[in-house]
Amino acid sequence: MKGRVVKSTGSWYTVKTDQGLINSRLRGKFKQDDLKLTNPIAVGDYVELEMEAGQASSVINEILPRENYIIRKSTRKTHFSHIIASNIDQAFLMVTISQPRTSLGFIDRFLVSTESFRIPATIVVNKTDLVKKEKELDFLELLHEIYDPIGYPVLEISALNDKDLDLLFNESLRGKTTLISGHSGVGKSTLLNKLVPHATQSTKEISKFSAKGVHTTTFAEMFELEGGGYLIDTPGIKEFGILDIDDFELSHYFVEIRQYLGQCRYNNCQHINEPGCIVLQKLEEGYIHPNRYESYLNILYEEDDRR
Repeated sequence: MKGRVVKSTGSWYTVKTDQGLINSRLRGKFKQDDLKLTNPIAVGDYVELEMEAGQASSVINEILPRENYIIRKSTRKTHFSHIIASNIDQAFLMVTISQPRTSLGFIDRFLVSTESFRIPATIVVNKTDLVKKEKELDFLELLHEIYDPIGYPVLEISALNDKDLDLLFNESLRGKTTLISGHSGVGKSTLLNKLVPHATQSTKEISKFSAKGVHTTTFAEMFELEGGGYLIDTPGIKEFGILDIDDFELSHYFVEIRQYLGQCRYNNCQHINEPGCIVLQKLEEGYIHPNRYESYLNILYEEDDRR
């Protein structure tokens, strides 16, 4: 049989097939393009499986080639990576201005990952009802200033209060597989319960002591939408460490820099301090936002330090 993984709990997987949902386990180890993975199978994977003799469960024999995936460095095992989800059509990165606060660096690292497979991404700002202080309003305005012009829509909602959820309840979800990702506590589970009432994901309030989110989703799961399409809910991400990226490849994943590639004086320009760099010129002229350029440098130097 063939099916699609809709839930992963570690050693067991729920696979949707023509015969219904089947609990499955992995047979042996899979080599995956030289990637060292903490999770050999990800939600969204298409697999081949066979029923176990005399059992209601099955064994996964093969993982079919992935069209794309979003991956990050493992926070637990050095030199290992973790696939968040695979075979997705678009990604919603949920962020909050406070309780907890999402940094620009976290956003940009996520967008580098989506850009590596040209996966369309939308920034969903949740808990806008809590945005009242001047510095919070300024940060919200900054998000629009940075990301709207370069093709990442910034949507403002309040999932808890049903505010502006019509921005998400639209045709953009129909027939597509959409990933919802972000820090713990940004309201992913609350939003999912609104979009998919039968999901019944558990939710918790933010810790008043630390102002940080609490993990409510402990494993990745895919939910089917009534009008067609899927939403993938994932455990909250504390840090988003990107995989090894060549110094000259990183600029390809910043859309505002990518449009100027090939126009610098030197072919091996890293856009730091080289003479005749068109990227530095456009930065000076205001066509590249300084916060985005700072993220580019931070990731570049981070990879150099690691090597």
